[in-house]
Amino acid sequence: MSPFMQLLASAVALMMAMGIGRFALTPQLPRLIAEGQFDLTAGGLIAAANYLGYFLGAVDGMFARQPAQVRLRLHGGLWLCVLLTLASWAADGFWSHLLLRFGTGVASAWVLVMITSLSQQLANAHGRQRLGALVFAGPGVGIALTGLLALAAHVRGLDSAALWLVYGVAALVMLLALLPWLPRALETAPVTVPSGPIEGTGIGRLGLVYALYGLGYILPATFLAQMANQQFQGQWLADLFWPAFGLAAALGVVVASLRRPGRSQTWLTATLWLQGLGVLACLLGGGIGLGLGVLLCGGPFLACMQLVMQRSRELAPHATQRNAGLLTACFALGQLSGPLLAALSSHFSGGLQPALVLAALGLGLAGVLVLAGGVSRSAVCAHLGQTR
Repeated sequence: MSPFMQLLASAVALMMAMGIGRFALTPQLPRLIAEGQFDLTAGGLIAAANYLGYFLGAVDGMFARQPAQVRLRLHGGLWLCVLLTLASWAADGFWSHLLLRFGTGVASAWVLVMITSLSQQLANAHGRQRLGALVFAGPGVGIALTGLLALAAHVRGLDSAALWLVYGVAALVMLLALLPWLPRALETAPVTVPSGPIEGTGIGRLGLVYALYGLGYILPATFLAQMANQQFQGQWLADLFWPAFGLAAALGVVVASLRRPGRSQTWLTATLWLQGLGVLACLLGGGIGLGLGVLLCGGPFLACMQLVMQRSRELAPHATQRNAGLLTACFALGQLSGPLLAALSSHFSGGLQPALVLAALGLGLAGVLVLAGGVSRSAVCAHLGQTR
C-alpha cells in the first residue's frame, strides 16, 4: 500500500476525529446557548467533560501494545466519533451534551495517539518525514470545514440539531473513504524506556510544557466562536472566525514542516509565545483583537503539537507510542483545566478576561521551560563529552 495514501488517510482521520469529533462544540456553542440549552458557565463544564474523556482516552492509548489493541482503538475511536456526533442531533440540555462530549473526547484521543504513532513510524520508515509532518494539518482542515458548515447553517437558518446531523454525515463520508488506506500496526510497539538520564528528564519537562500549552490555547479554541458572536451580535460575520482559525492552523503546519532539521526547540518556543500574544490580543475585543487572536493563536496551534511530538522523538526515538500517549495525557490535563478556569472566571467575574490572562501567562512560562530545557540538555551533553 502506498505510503502517500496511508499518510493522506492519517491526515483525513485527524481531520474527522479532531476537527469534527473533537472541536465541533466550538462553532455550536453560540447556538446552544442562544437556544437556552445551557449558559456559558455550563458550556465550560461540557467542554471540560470532553477534555476529561480526552485525558482518559490518552492514558488508555499508552497501553495499546499489540497490533490488535491498536487497531481496536483506532477503528473504535473513528466509528465512535461518527456515531456520537450523529447522536448529538437528539441531545437537548446540559447532561446529554456533557455525556456525548465526554465520549467524543475518549474517541478522539484514541485516534490521535494511534495515528500519531503509526503515521510517524511509517513516515520515518520510508524517508517521508516532511510528508509525515503534514499529517498534523488534518485537524486544521477539519476545523475549517466545521466552521464553514456552521456558516452555511447560519445563513440557511438551521438550528443546532440540524448542524449536528450535518457534521455526523460529513464524518461518516470521510470515515468510509479513509478506512481502506489506514496505516496498520505490524509489530508490538516498544514500551521500555531507553537508558540515559537525558531522555527521562526531557520527556518530563516536555510533558509539563505540553500541559501548559493545553491550558493556554484551549480558551480561545473553545470560546472563540462565542466571543465573536458576542462582538458581532449574532451576525453571520461571527462565523468566519472559526474556519479562519482552522485554515491558519493548517497553514502553520505547512510552514513549520519547511524548517531546517534540528531547530525544533527554537520553533517550539516561538509557537508558544506567539500563542500567548494571541490570547492577550483576544482581550482587546473588537474585530481587530479577535482577528489577531485567530492569526496568533491559530497559526502556531497545530505546528506546536507537531513540534512537541517531533521533540519527543528526538529525546526518546524508541518509545513513540508510549510518549505520544503520555504527552497527550498531559495535554488533556491542561485542556481540562482551561474550561474549568473559564467556568470559574465566568461565574465570578461575568467574563473570560481573568482566565485569558492566566492562559497567556501559562504559554509564556511554557516557552521559558523549553529554553531552559535546551540549556540544561546542552550542559549535560558537554559534561558527558568531558567524562568520555
